[in-house]
Order: sequence, then structure tokens, then C-alpha cells
Amino acid sequence: MTLHIETHGRGDIPVVILHGWAMHGGMMEPLCEVLADRCTLHVVDLPGHGYSRDSKLPLEPSACVQAIAERTPPAIWIGWSLGGLIAMTAALERPANARALGVICGTPKFSRDESWPYGSDPRLVRQLAEDLETDYHATLERFIALEAMGSPDPRAELRHLRGLMFTRGEPDLRVLQDGIRILETTDRRADLPSVSVPNVWIAGHRDRLVPPPAMAWSAEQARGNYVEVAHAGHAPFFGYADAVSAALKPLLDTFR
Repeated sequence: MTLHIETHGRGDIPVVILHGWAMHGGMMEPLCEVLADRCTLHVVDLPGHGYSRDSKLPLEPSACVQAIAERTPPAIWIGWSLGGLIAMTAALERPANARALGVICGTPKFSRDESWPYGSDPRLVRQLAEDLETDYHATLERFIALEAMGSPDPRAELRHLRGLMFTRGEPDLRVLQDGIRILETTDRRADLPSVSVPNVWIAGHRDRLVPPPAMAWSAEQARGNYVEVAHAGHAPFFGYADAVSAALKPLLDTFR
């Protein structure tokens, strides 16, 4: 089975939309709705996720970029969380396809260490990997609780995320483990000065998974714009889709 890619919108600006780990393209609907008048949106279910659950394509970012680029026109690539890492890869490796880059709560290096104070606790990543083996559903429940932390109404956001999570089926356990490995081992910090396309980095001020300073640093390295959504958590397009759209406007305005 190939990747599932849906097309939405009525505008003449092509956009590729990429979701986060354990999620699916349907989670991006609030953002798609506010971009639909100006954009034609190619909304991807990443391998092992959503309607791409049975895809044999590896989740490895370069492989995903190649497969998506073969199915979509040159576009603005917008990625959330793990999807942001894949969008970064596209901008670095295939700028003719990813002609502009929007990263929402994404980072070039997820785990914190001595050289990177802006990452998440590496124990969190290891614990997710271990817990997936023993209690798959409870692990995903804890992860979406982390995503909801920091939002103005975390209980309401958690209920919303929980309701959306499995609407396209359950993600593949093997691919979820691959995603954890990618988050644990990938480091694209040194590559960011090589980004040659316009780029915007959008953080949620209350994000508990990707600290805003990681995105501010990344924007500086890539010579891009940094925008922080004041009251948002890890998924700022829930509740603040208009603010996210406004942050992306410079990319839309320059795309020809």
C-alpha cells in the first residue's frame, strides 16, 4: 500500500501538511480549514499511521520525503512535531520540492544532552519506547496527555485529541517504535545554516514537549522567522489556528 495523501482546499498555493508521531493527517484539520481559501493542501498520513497503516515505506525522514515529493507538486511543506523533522529534511535535501518550510512545534534534536539544553528529558523518550512494548494504548494516552499540557484547557484538549486519535485506525506498533528511535537519535542542528528556502518556526509558549527556545535557536540558524503563540501548548492549531495561519502568511505571500 502506498502513502495515503488527501487533497483539500481551493487556493492556488500548494502546501504539504505533515502530522506528528502516533497521529494522522486528520488531526491537522483546524489548520487546513484556515488555509483552504488560499491553498491546495496535500495532507499526508505518514507510514504506519492513519490510512497509511499498512504502507511498507519506512518512517525514516529521507524515505518519506522522497515518496511524498513523487506524489505532490513543488510546495510549502508544513510539519508538526515529528512531521516538522520530516519537513526540515525536505527543505535540506529537496529544496526544489520543498520551496518553503513551516515547522510547528518541531525541533532538529528532540532529546536534551550536554550540548543541547533545549531538548526534552531523554528519560521520557526511553520510557515511551519501553512502555510501548508492555501497554500500547496506555502509552499513547500518556503521550497525548503530554501534548495537551500547557494548553488553556488541557482537559478539553485531551478529550479532543483522544476522540480524534483512532478515527483512522490504530497506528502500527513497529512504526511507533521506529518513530521513537528517530526522535532519540536524529540531530539536524548542524544542517540548519544550509536551509536555502524561506522558513518559519512556530512555537507554543506552553509547550511541554518541544521547548520554545529550541525553535527560536533553530530559526536563527536557518535565517528564518520565529513566532511564539502566547497561550498555546504543543498543538497550537487547536484553538489558535488563526494565529498559526498568520505566522505562516509570509510564506504564502512569497510563494510564486
